[in-house]
Amino acid sequence: MNKIRFGAQATARRIASALAVLAGAATFVLGGVLQAQASGAGEGARARPGAVDAPAPQSGDEARVRQSGDEARVRQSGDEVQERAALDESEAPQVRDEAQALDWLDDASAPRRAAAVLWLARNRGAEDAPRVAPALHDAHPLVRVIAEQAMWQMWSRSGDDGIDLLLAQGSEQMRAGDLAAAIATFDEVIRRKPAFAEGWNKRATALYLAGEYRRSLTDCDQVMRRNPLHFGALSGYGQIYVQLGRYETALEYFRRALAVNPNLDGVRANIRRIERLLEARERRSV
Repeated sequence: MNKIRFGAQATARRIASALAVLAGAATFVLGGVLQAQASGAGEGARARPGAVDAPAPQSGDEARVRQSGDEARVRQSGDEVQERAALDESEAPQVRDEAQALDWLDDASAPRRAAAVLWLARNRGAEDAPRVAPALHDAHPLVRVIAEQAMWQMWSRSGDDGIDLLLAQGSEQMRAGDLAAAIATFDEVIRRKPAFAEGWNKRATALYLAGEYRRSLTDCDQVMRRNPLHFGALSGYGQIYVQLGRYETALEYFRRALAVNPNLDGVRANIRRIERLLEARERRSV
C-alpha cells in the first residue's frame, strides 16, 4: 500500500550520515577526554586545537550524560530526524489551500490535523513554523511526530534557493566529518542572510562537533534571537553545558527544550541522568 512518507529517502540518508559523524568527528572530539581518562593519558590529550577544555568525567553517570549529549546534538541540528509514522495515502485528507490548512490545525480529526501540518511543511517556510508549534503538544502521537519533522523542514527554508543549497552543502560536509569545510559554508550562509536562524544553528552544531563550545554557545544565542521556539538550539545549549561540566545550567536548558517540544525522549533521558548525578553529588557533600 502506498504511504505518504515525510522525506523517507532523505531521512534514511540523514540517519546513516549522522551515525557516521558520531563514529568519526564527534567521537574524536569527546573521545579524547574519555579515552585519556580511561588510559591515564593527559586530560584532553586528543582534543582539537581551540576547543574549550571540558572537565574529565568523575563518574559513570557523567560519562553517560556527556556521551548522550554528543549524539543528541547531531539529532537536534535537524540532521537526524527519524521517521516514526506514516499516513495511508488513501486515508489522508487532501488540503485544498492555506486557509483550509490553518482551519484544520484545530480540527477534531487527527488525520485532518496531520494533513494540515504536512501541507504547511511542504508549502511554507521558517516564518510560518510557529503556526505548527502547538501541534508538538497534540493529543495524537502521529500529529506530534509530523509536527516535529515539519518544523525542521520549514526552518530549513530561507526563501532563497541559493542559500538553501548552501545550507544543504554544509550539512553534507558536516555529515562527512569535514567540519572545517562545513563551518566555512555556514559562514557564507550567515554572511548572505544573517536573519536566517537555521544558518546559525547549523554552524553551532558544526562548532560543537569541533569542540568549539564557546563559539557554539554564541551561535545558539543568535538562533534564539531569531527563533525563540528552536528546541534544537535549546537542547544544544544543554549539551554544550554538559561538556563544560555546568550541569545545573544544562538542566535548565534541557527543561526549556522539553517545554517547547515534549517529544524529545533523549532530552528527557538526559534530564533524569543529570538529576541523578546532582542528587548523588548532594548526598556526597552531606
